[in-house]
Amino acid sequence: MSDGPLAAVSGTSVRVLVCDDHAVVRAGLLALLGSAPGLEVVGEAAGGEEAVAVAARLRPDVVLMDLQLGGGIDGTEATRRITATPGHGRVLVLTTYDTDADLARAIEAGATGYLLKAERPEELFAAIHAAATGRTVLSRPGPGRAAGRDRATPPPLTARERDILAQLSQGLGNRDIARALFISESTVKTHLGRIYDKLGVDTRAGAVAVAKEQRLLP
Repeated sequence: MSDGPLAAVSGTSVRVLVCDDHAVVRAGLLALLGSAPGLEVVGEAAGGEEAVAVAARLRPDVVLMDLQLGGGIDGTEATRRITATPGHGRVLVLTTYDTDADLARAIEAGATGYLLKAERPEELFAAIHAAATGRTVLSRPGPGRAAGRDRATPPPLTARERDILAQLSQGLGNRDIARALFISESTVKTHLGRIYDKLGVDTRAGAVAVAKEQRLLP
C-alpha cells in the first residue's frame, strides 16, 4: 500500500481523493480519473470536513480540492487542515473560478497549486502527477511563465517587491497593500508587473505559488 506522496516516486499509481460538493461534477471526475493510466481514485468527499477526515483515513497522494464548497468549511480551510499533517496528501485545487485572492489564499494554506476545470483532461492528469511529486502546478502556463520557471536563478526582487509579495501572500488587494505600505495603488500595480516578470507568472496566485516554491516568502 502507498504511504502518501512516495507513491509517485516509486512508480506505483498516484492515489487520488476527489472533493467537490456537486455530485454530478464529482461523478464525472471519478469516471475521468478512473480511466487515466497511473491514477487510482481511492475516495471522494462532498464537503471540507469530510475531505479532511477521509484524507486522514486513506492518506492519498493527492487531494483534488474544489474551493467553493457547500455548508461547513470551504476548500481553503480544508486544504490548511489536510496539509498541516504530513502524509495526508498534497492538495491540488481544481476550481471554476480564476479569482486571484481566493487562489492566493489556497496557496498560502498549503495547496501545491491550482488548475481550472476548463483545462483539458490531459492537463489535469499531468497536474496530478506533478502535484504528487511536490512540483508547483499553475493553470494555463504562458510563454513568459514557462521561461521564468526555467531560469536557474530568478532575477532578485527588491526589498519593496518582497514587501508587496508578502502582503500579496495574505490575500490583500492592491488598495489594502497600498495602505499597508503607505504607497499609491499605481505604485503597487507597477511593482506587481515587475514581480510577475521576474517570477515568470501572470497572476497574483501564480506569484505567491512560485515565491513559496523558491522560498522568497518569510
